[in-house]
Amino acid sequence: MPKSKGRKKPSKQRYQLHPHRKQRTKGSPRWYAPLMLVVMGAGVAIIVWNFLQPSDVFKAGYMWLGLGLIAGGFFGISFWK
Repeated sequence: MPKSKGRKKPSKQRYQLHPHRKQRTKGSPRWYAPLMLVVMGAGVAIIVWNFLQPSDVFKAGYMWLGLGLIAGGFFGISFWK
């Protein structure tokens, strides 16, 4: 008596319209990381410079500018590859 082939088991993967392809990611240019460090350093320098000014010249705008540059540097460095 011949052996039966049996029922095929369904595949565990779902049907995919497009097969997964490895995507090549481009690395960041060589100048990108140093630029972000310079931006963060400029923010720190602006804040320190603001604190070294006489107390009647202290401006809150320079503080926000420095903090914005530091935050922009952190945001930019998060996309570095």
